[in-house]
Amino acid sequence: MKTRELWLVIAALVVLNALTFFYFLSRSETASGFHKDSETVAKVGKDTISREEWLNELEARYGKDTLRDLVDREVVSQMAKKYKITVPKADVERELRMFQTAYGGSSSSKGEDLERWRKQIELSLLLEEILTKDAVVSESEMKSYFEKNKTLYDVPAAYRLSHIVIKTKDEADQAIKELEGGSGFETLARERSEDEFTAGEGGDIGFIQAGDERYPDEYTQTAQKLKIGHWSKPIKIGEGYAIIKLHEKIAEKKYSYKEVKHEIRRQIALAQLGTPPSAAALWDEAGVDWFFGK
Repeated sequence: MKTRELWLVIAALVVLNALTFFYFLSRSETASGFHKDSETVAKVGKDTISREEWLNELEARYGKDTLRDLVDREVVSQMAKKYKITVPKADVERELRMFQTAYGGSSSSKGEDLERWRKQIELSLLLEEILTKDAVVSESEMKSYFEKNKTLYDVPAAYRLSHIVIKTKDEADQAIKELEGGSGFETLARERSEDEFTAGEGGDIGFIQAGDERYPDEYTQTAQKLKIGHWSKPIKIGEGYAIIKLHEKIAEKKYSYKEVKHEIRRQIALAQLGTPPSAAALWDEAGVDWFFGK
């Protein structure tokens, strides 16, 4: 896993923790009857859990990471303005595309989630640009890196699919009839699919590409021929059958040296730093003073 991709996964978990913390905090402040620290928020038999105990536990679990994430974002924002550093939109979209196809991505219908990923990627790229702004990388170094790592910039076609896994051909044929009769694919997936991991999500399996070991090759082979929004005929898989629906397709893309030149410069410069990119390296310059001290 590339350094940035690992950083993005970690950052996503931090953001999730932050959202969890703020969600419960906001609920605690607005819920009727829970305005005092001594108020009871839960009872277990004769024992009670107070609002204060609850919030203390939330802060202990998520508070420091949440605050650090907020500080890091503000530090990167201020330093980017200070040095007049920006990141081209094309770079952000390329990274998002590569991340989606490599790790499954999230449903493009979840606009808020997708926008959150864009902002996280932009933050990551800004941080890298700030940390490597003084690095000297020659044209020959960049071209050599590109020639040795061309496959990193070849993004295969990817398909965002949902599926319904059914035991018998008769059941699969019946599901097709119901779909043609107007039944919703997601509804049928929840009601009929044997895949317990995706049934609750309406069968959504995210993006997959050829060679994905999680799913049969027939999935991508069939998806290539489908139109967006259409579903397949029953596909024989293992001991059962599957019906897949195509939600989105990302076409294969081979990036040229010119398109990824700045990305390559960042990667070489980051390797020269010898440490993973961290906004903490900018805290002193930004004059950070926070609740948790040094």
